[in-house]
Amino acid sequence: MNDLKNVVKKFIGVDIGGMTIKGIIINNSGEIIVEDCVPTDADKSAEAMLGNIVNLINRMISAAGVLKREVSGVGIGCPGLIDSKNGMVVFAGNLNLEYYPLAKGVSDKVGLPVKLTNDANAAALGEAKFGAGKKYTDSVLVTLGTGVGGGIVIDGKLFEGGKSAGAEIGHTVIVEDGLQCTCGRRGCFERYASARALMEQTRAAMEADKSSAMWQAYTPETVSGRTPFEYAESDETAKKVVDTYVKHLACGITDIINIFRPQVVMLGGGVSEQGERLTVPVQKLVNGEMFAGTTFAPVKIVKAALGSKAGAFGAAALFM
Repeated sequence: MNDLKNVVKKFIGVDIGGMTIKGIIINNSGEIIVEDCVPTDADKSAEAMLGNIVNLINRMISAAGVLKREVSGVGIGCPGLIDSKNGMVVFAGNLNLEYYPLAKGVSDKVGLPVKLTNDANAAALGEAKFGAGKKYTDSVLVTLGTGVGGGIVIDGKLFEGGKSAGAEIGHTVIVEDGLQCTCGRRGCFERYASARALMEQTRAAMEADKSSAMWQAYTPETVSGRTPFEYAESDETAKKVVDTYVKHLACGITDIINIFRPQVVMLGGGVSEQGERLTVPVQKLVNGEMFAGTTFAPVKIVKAALGSKAGAFGAAALFM
């Protein structure tokens, strides 16, 4: 009979998106043994989505050729307000879920322990364990996509706040009485530093300057987060858009740094693909604004490393 103490444990991570549910099985080193995906089917029913998650898990276990006793557990990252202690989706509008006991539902069907967290928190933990933050004990992930999200890892562990409802990075105010945010507040970090905000700023700048070089390749309908960066060195209007965006981004990041003082802030999401064109100027501004300067407790600003797999990695890491 095999000695169970010598079994190399495996960890399953599931990342629920609006259209697709991604899954991976990894080992202790973060090496992917198998990965797969299924449709979310959020427009059907909660039970349909649950069935898809269960099918994904069973399919991966079969493909990996592992026994369930080798699996420490299943971690799930899910959008919305999550009660991680009780494994419940309190509210996820895009998934039509409200007070839904997702962890228990999955656990009952696959026969494995299941932990649940917010998808942004999962991504932050993934980057902290296996990505751009793996050399550090304290890190923050800031995702620059449709909104501004992310998560906080302190001493290697997720910081989720009371009832797992904290770490809403995008909804700190950086401009008093500023632009209206979908959360109800005005001047939120998200309203100025998301990819959507950058696109809005670019469109407005192009409309105000019909001579801008950005018109050579783009229209207001085809603008993306990379548009102003592509022309920033040759077009003054594009440069102003980038400079303003970087200033707002640095302001929000500095606020986060002054509260948590992580060793590294990792930038994810679409805008982060600009790499050093983004991280270098943001680092310069942050260095000049953070409390007490950089001599004693410097903070690095880097691009996140795991891309769309960060959430699945972090979900798996919930059992590490």
